[in-house]
Amino acid sequence: LNIVVLLILGATRPGYDAWQIPDSNLELGEGGWIQITNYILCGALVLGFAIGLRWVLRTGRGSTWGPILLGLDGLGLIGTGIFLTDPVLGYPPGASSTPTVYGTLHNLFGQLQFVSVIAVCFVLARRDAADPAERGWAWYSVATGLLVAVSDVVFVLTVKVLDGGPAGLISRIGIIVGWSWIALLAIRLLTKKVPRLSVE
Repeated sequence: LNIVVLLILGATRPGYDAWQIPDSNLELGEGGWIQITNYILCGALVLGFAIGLRWVLRTGRGSTWGPILLGLDGLGLIGTGIFLTDPVLGYPPGASSTPTVYGTLHNLFGQLQFVSVIAVCFVLARRDAADPAERGWAWYSVATGLLVAVSDVVFVLTVKVLDGGPAGLISRIGIIVGWSWIALLAIRLLTKKVPRLSVE
């Protein structure tokens, strides 16, 4: 949902350059409520998934920190929806780029989101590495965590240091890679048999 909405909005918003402008700027201007809703709704869904993850990962490595980190990712996404970003790289046109408290909080919640995704990838990779049948997924998790980390660092450098360039593309690479991993994790776990809790 998050990926589809931001790609559609980025392609259809007049005056918006998805190659250069970060997805967060879709919160600003006409129709910004759609991206705000997208962030908050997807964050709530990830929180629900974190609860489900705890249900499935009952014991062993990552059974505590995996769900916690995924829950922090959901909270980070909700925070980016509640606290609007400051205009950057000239979008929306004519808007002031002076930093605000709301924009700073948006950035902090955004970093919480990305750092949480990176961390949960490595935590669950460590769990899966212990099972020979899950080694492929463990390597996929490690690759995802590394790629999201690199895209986040390069994105920050592109916006803060270079003041431009393909910042929008770089941020979308991290988002698509990280969120695809989350979706595939959910699909993978749906195929596993989940033990029922006994009620006494």
